[in-house]
Amino acid sequence: MVHTQVMNVRTLGHFLLLCEDLNFGRASRRANISTSALSRNIRQLETELDATLFDRDNRTVELTPDGHKFQRYARDAVQQWDQIRHELTDPADHLHGEVSLYCSVTASHSILVDLLNRFRPAHPEVEIRLQTGDPQHAIDHVLALEEELAIAARPDKLPPGVIFAPILVSPLVFIAPVESADLSLTQLPSNEPENSAAWQQIPMILATSGIARKRVDVWFRDRGVTPKIYAQVAGNEAIVSMVSLGLGVGVVPKIVLDNSPQAARVHVLDVDQALAPYDLGLVTLQRHLKNPLVSAFWSLLASD
Repeated sequence: MVHTQVMNVRTLGHFLLLCEDLNFGRASRRANISTSALSRNIRQLETELDATLFDRDNRTVELTPDGHKFQRYARDAVQQWDQIRHELTDPADHLHGEVSLYCSVTASHSILVDLLNRFRPAHPEVEIRLQTGDPQHAIDHVLALEEELAIAARPDKLPPGVIFAPILVSPLVFIAPVESADLSLTQLPSNEPENSAAWQQIPMILATSGIARKRVDVWFRDRGVTPKIYAQVAGNEAIVSMVSLGLGVGVVPKIVLDNSPQAARVHVLDVDQALAPYDLGLVTLQRHLKNPLVSAFWSLLASD
């Protein structure tokens, strides 16, 4: 009976690898099995569920709606299996396995480096599976059970079940290009409130959504200004790059600017009222702290 359960969990792991790669060849190599064995496991899974999990032809593999539903179950089941296995078999001072984490590229270069330098010596057999991307999606990745931990900005209200451990506070700043062919960017408004209307002529490069976008929208609304949006961008690093090219004014966390190779080509604007800062920290689900691997990583901040 125990052997059957192990095989089921292993099959779920193979299914999750295929969800990530959407390629039988790559997923089978990562699973260290043959492509035919992986295909057979997926077919058996679909037979047991009486559902089609993947649409596949000779060129593409895509998750079906049923596949997306089962993916959420599989992630949860594998995480719970790993958790109970660690609780029953692993001594607290000798952890091994994998813990998954999501963060932006900037956070991986700055915040994560310090955390890993402290975590690795204490737990050398624990592997970190890192996924980088737009920081506005960090908490969503944790809620969807795609990653167990994430480095994220604290929203005004945390979703139910999500906990937050602060790491640092970073100001949100308006940045403008040092040089630009756009005349509207060579004569920027001063920081006096009565110059608010002049902002309507400034091309803005803003995040598509997220905390920074909400705060800058409020900033403009309070001044009765409808901003002239030149571009809406996913990712703060891309905003710095576009501003450095002289295409507009942007709003980014200062930590992103400090770690950008384009920092010398932009400058911070002095506005009449600063935006509320980014409160950056580590997030996870409360229930994930029962997993010794997640708890060990979380304790890095609890001990500060």
